[in-house]
Amino acid sequence: MNALWTLSGDSISNMGGGMGGNFGGLAGADAICQTIGAATGHGDRVWRAFLSATNDGAGSPVHAIDRVGAGPWHDANGRLVATGKAGLLSGNRPDGDDQSTSDLPDECGVPLSLLGDAHDIVTGSNQSGQLSNTDPESTCNDWTSSEGSVGGDGSFGGGLVRAGHSFPRSASSGLNWLSDHQLRGCGKGANLLQNGSGEGSCIGCTGGYGALYCFAQ
Repeated sequence: MNALWTLSGDSISNMGGGMGGNFGGLAGADAICQTIGAATGHGDRVWRAFLSATNDGAGSPVHAIDRVGAGPWHDANGRLVATGKAGLLSGNRPDGDDQSTSDLPDECGVPLSLLGDAHDIVTGSNQSGQLSNTDPESTCNDWTSSEGSVGGDGSFGGGLVRAGHSFPRSASSGLNWLSDHQLRGCGKGANLLQNGSGEGSCIGCTGGYGALYCFAQ
């Protein structure tokens, strides 16, 4: 396995509402991926979160697609997710095994749809895997803020933080795995019910629980 496709910030924080947009920066998000990798028997690999950021510490943007190595990647069930970077970006879904890419599984191999309406996965990226917006609020202040007032105005489509979908919302919409729509804000919280656009200012309010995509380099 070299793609831990999704994991819950809540599984690390034990805080009920998850971490919101505060993963402890890119380094903290990578550490979350590394911890889950180790817990599932793959701690010998170097894990990176698929997140973009506005500032690498020297004033330059960080693009998620540049952080994840060259591939190929497989999921926890051993199925091919993507042949390489071109395969990750080849369309709305990666170019791997349809059983995996149509409903990306978590680090235990469980398809996310079985957990409820858990399709939203935070990326801060556009459909090319690059930083979607140079405003720091578009990355929850580079993944250090869990304030509901950061990253959005609490309305669907009114936020700045981009998320992709671990499984399509329907056969004709919500298809893209890495960048489909904006989230409501960076606050802590989850919503696994299918209730449309949801409500509130949390990172999971539109259908998710604060999950990340993780890749082994």
